Amino acid sequence: MKQLGAPPSVNWKSGPLSRRAPSLAAGLLAFLGFMGAATPAHAHVKWFAPYVVGASPAPLVNTLTNGWFWTGIVLVVAFFAAAVYAERAPFGAVLSSGLDRVSEPLWRRPDDFMRAVIGAFFVAVFAVGGVYLTPDLQTPNEWVSWLQLLIAMLVFSRRTMPFAAAGIIGLWVIALRDYDFFHLLDYLALGVGVAAYLVLAAYPQGKWYDKRFAVLRWGVAIALMWSSLEKFAYPDWFYPLVEERPFLTFGMPRDVFIPMAGVAEFTMGFGLLWTALIRRLSAVALLVIFTAAVYPFGRIDLVGHALIMGTLFLIAADPTPSGPRVRSLVPAIGSVPAGIFAALVIIAGSYWGLHSLFYSGETPSVVPAEGQLLTHLPNPEQPHGMVMTPAQ
Repeated sequence: MKQLGAPPSVNWKSGPLSRRAPSLAAGLLAFLGFMGAATPAHAHVKWFAPYVVGASPAPLVNTLTNGWFWTGIVLVVAFFAAAVYAERAPFGAVLSSGLDRVSEPLWRRPDDFMRAVIGAFFVAVFAVGGVYLTPDLQTPNEWVSWLQLLIAMLVFSRRTMPFAAAGIIGLWVIALRDYDFFHLLDYLALGVGVAAYLVLAAYPQGKWYDKRFAVLRWGVAIALMWSSLEKFAYPDWFYPLVEERPFLTFGMPRDVFIPMAGVAEFTMGFGLLWTALIRRLSAVALLVIFTAAVYPFGRIDLVGHALIMGTLFLIAADPTPSGPRVRSLVPAIGSVPAGIFAALVIIAGSYWGLHSLFYSGETPSVVPAEGQLLTHLPNPEQPHGMVMTPAQ
């Protein structure tokens, strides 16, 4: 069988570029190493530590004047630039070809795989029970779990996939009864991406059928970039985790680790929208990180991130071109910092701006004795569990 999406074969064992291949390989391995070291455990902090959505975030200027934030940005830009260079060199073609060979069995039946992932995810949250979509969105309504099981059943027929998509959006809307709109923005992009995929995949003859995986990828990328901003807006949310599990920081001081981890998470999300090699390497790095998070954070982390992890397998397997089409090398490399800057302006501006819009002048209602503002009260029997307070 002809290899799907494989680049043309190249002879890279001779010529000037061949002498640079080891350094390019080292650079790409360093990129993956930096990403893994910067975020050794990619747990969603709201699942494991007390927090309050309505609390005032740290001023954005704190991040912009943080030297470790800019150190991370410089490292990421350098690694992405190396990946852009490698992608245009014979070594890049060899690396892409290797990824194609490994992922070809998956890419032969991507829709079957994705529907199985979506179905398995909703079966898992049905089995966990008591949540809308993720561990922090808890609900006492038993019928929500049965709706999740119904969604899982509906994804296996093209005729019923649009109804499954409606169910996913419906769960998000229903959760608005108990949770603030800004809180639920954490899961909007992913939910819309998965729902849009199901609708587009249901109609193979449709005009937008070929865009179904791109829509899904954009949903995951935006969700990751959005959630990464918590590390800049609320670094204190992460203090209990890194103090209880100091090994997560690899010996780095917490105020060094947290902004660097935020940069890694944001830029890997951004990488899913860029060129094919950067996209696939970012997906592989994220898969390594999410998998590593399962051991210290357990089953809840695995279930909560299962939908993203399944999508990342497809993103890593996808051989189709993506990102900006820039012919010349220098403009292509220059597009990396320009793209990251634009993404930061749009996503961070939206985060701080919307938070100010929704919570300006408001004070959260739950104030424990020690004065810390929470939306969930810690459960002494389950230190990292959440006990819902009455809906505001």
